[in-house]
Amino acid sequence: MNWLRFKNHYYPNAGLGVALDISRIPFPDDFFSMMEPQMQEAFVAMARLESGAIANPDERRMVGHYWLRAPHLAPTPEIANEITSTLAGIQAFAAQVHSGAIAGPKGRFKHLLVIGIGGSALGPQLVQHALGRPRKDKLAVAFFDNTDPDGIDYVLAGLHGQLAKTLVVVISKSGGTAETRNGMLEATAAFKAAGLDPAKQFVAVTGAGSKLDQLAQAEGWLDRFAMWDWVGGRTSELSAVGLLPAALQGIDIQALLNGAAAMDEVTRYPVTAQNPAALLALMWHFASDGRGAKDMVVLPYKDRLLLFSRYLQQLVMESLGKEFDLEGHVVNQGIAVYGNKGSTDQHAYVQQLREGVNNFFVTFIEVLKDREGKKAIEVEPGVTSGDYLQGFLLGTRDALSEKGRHSITITVPDVSPRTLGMLIALYERAVGFYASLIGVNAYHQPGVEAGKKAAGGVIELQLKLVAALKASAGESFTAEKLAKKVAAPEKTELVCKVLEHLAANKTSGVKKRVRQPWFESKYRITT
Repeated sequence: MNWLRFKNHYYPNAGLGVALDISRIPFPDDFFSMMEPQMQEAFVAMARLESGAIANPDERRMVGHYWLRAPHLAPTPEIANEITSTLAGIQAFAAQVHSGAIAGPKGRFKHLLVIGIGGSALGPQLVQHALGRPRKDKLAVAFFDNTDPDGIDYVLAGLHGQLAKTLVVVISKSGGTAETRNGMLEATAAFKAAGLDPAKQFVAVTGAGSKLDQLAQAEGWLDRFAMWDWVGGRTSELSAVGLLPAALQGIDIQALLNGAAAMDEVTRYPVTAQNPAALLALMWHFASDGRGAKDMVVLPYKDRLLLFSRYLQQLVMESLGKEFDLEGHVVNQGIAVYGNKGSTDQHAYVQQLREGVNNFFVTFIEVLKDREGKKAIEVEPGVTSGDYLQGFLLGTRDALSEKGRHSITITVPDVSPRTLGMLIALYERAVGFYASLIGVNAYHQPGVEAGKKAAGGVIELQLKLVAALKASAGESFTAEKLAKKVAAPEKTELVCKVLEHLAANKTSGVKKRVRQPWFESKYRITT
């Protein structure tokens, strides 16, 4: 790539300390002028969203995550007050925990267990990993972020003997999310088995009047913090969802908010060439032909940003992966996101990126500051390990360019609360702009709801199968015969899968007798 193109398409913002290099995306000279009318429409749509327009028509909801770091922009004084009072409540609660004014049965809390799923876990995990300071954090943080029993046991094993000093934050807007509810019940059982009263160590982050809110009130949990219907899970990190765990960990949450607010100020500016979120959205549009034709590979060259690609997977893919556009036409839109970290990828999938199928574009994330505090050690005369990290980034970028593989580079000064807040805000707005460019609703998720409904159907079928086996205790059935017995012959494959799972777990009471061919195997109940 030549120096002239770099000069023309490198966006540095000295005030933010952030830079964006789009010169390695080979858009033609007339690309910006061609896209400018659509980009101006995207600016208008974003302004309407921030002013309180209904942006999620499926649920008749506003979308207000931008107000979280600028309450004065909220459409009503009531919403502004809720934001500021919740933030004050979080800071006060964290201070009381840190001082020992709020403590466990054996003294000050030393550990924090966060129970959530999706955006209620991915954001907090990103911040915890990016900004954590081992031996300095106020609380050591662990997560239940799935309904995997073995994963839950793994986390509990790490807290062995420490439950009395563990604070638990349960995060669920509705209180009915199965994975979070299951994690809460597993934690409750573990605390009770240890002779502890969960209510004296549990905190809820949930919607007012939700099932979780009612439970926390009825049992007298330590505290409850608000989730609002105008904040979606994937954009909730700067609400109580992410701020409460971060504050309890000892992270400067005001700096997170300030960083996001600073990025918001810049990305509200309706001049495309001076708006990094607009530039990012336009690069996605060109690189993927505006239809997700190529994947987005996110490569942060910093260990602390390892989880950033996972965080972006939900933000980008749940927001943009839509079957219908705003006019109801089938479009099957989206951009697939994956990534790891540099320079680990020199020894992983960069080989394919350079020489395999060209179905992607890369976003490199460069962090200028190598480390905190310690003097740099020279691994070769005049060269540090941090110099090598940048060398691998720049070298990989050139190696990909040589093969016609396109990339974007985002440069940030450090990994600090302010910088992380800026990155979160940058991508939130870029997603919103891109959604406008391709004409989809970034703020609903019908596919997720369909998956939840289908999962509920599987559980319902399992209960029917167990009931049928119990009603015929001592009798054995093939999957096919049992499917007919519960009047679900069209679900025989599903019946077989459920029976296999039950038979693999002794506590279910279901036994399997293997026969040949395999589909003649039989199942019976023993309890």
